[in-house]
Amino acid sequence: MTEKLTRLWATKTRNDEWWSSFVTSPLAILANCAVVDVPWVTPNRITAASFLVAVAATVSILIGGAAWFIAAAVLIHLSHILDCMDGQMARYRRVSSPEGSYYDRLTDQVQVTLWFGAVSYAAFAQSASVVPVFLALIGIAFYGLRGYAKYVAAEIETACDPKYPARMARLKNVETTAGLGFGLRDNWAWFLGEQRKVLAFDEGVFIFMLSAALVFNQLIPMLWVFAASQLFWGTYKSWQRGKNIGENRKLALQK
Repeated sequence: MTEKLTRLWATKTRNDEWWSSFVTSPLAILANCAVVDVPWVTPNRITAASFLVAVAATVSILIGGAAWFIAAAVLIHLSHILDCMDGQMARYRRVSSPEGSYYDRLTDQVQVTLWFGAVSYAAFAQSASVVPVFLALIGIAFYGLRGYAKYVAAEIETACDPKYPARMARLKNVETTAGLGFGLRDNWAWFLGEQRKVLAFDEGVFIFMLSAALVFNQLIPMLWVFAASQLFWGTYKSWQRGKNIGENRKLALQK
């Protein structure tokens, strides 16, 4: 069991998102200990299960009420644990595929839209105000813009320099500094360092933020934070990627 756990820990995404890094991803590793050697449990089936649980969470939000909101918060966390499990299992079994990665990322984007769309409806039903709907639309649009700008920039950079993806892949390599085999001091330092990632307001933050808002029934304040954070990061990241394309183009011309 210890050897299996060590091998599974090595599959953990090294530069994971906040909350995923120290909560849902470790829980996924523990869950994988029980199922990773079961043949009929496959990464693609786990991806499908994660999405179905995300849909169930959406339905729970739409039904509304304190009990259903708490159920939705639990389901959102379960969906994210499954979302971490599929990639870990694929890397553990060495069966990672571009198709699996594609569908994993696609369902991630769809479920964020479903969750915040459902929350905007629930907040509208509570307040009889359209403001929550517009906040969710702004947040979803600019969160989507973050990903869209990333892939458009990557396509343009690759067209100019076919070696660009390989160079970016090397830059993404992150050294392991904590986990199994590291001492308490190293793990504590890693844990504290991970907390700065909360400011990125990415999917890992949404899992915590959305769940907390549902448990405490504070939907509108959460939507304000969601809309403001995505408006800022969507705009900033898009500008930054455009700026980097221009700078890389100048360097290429100088060579």
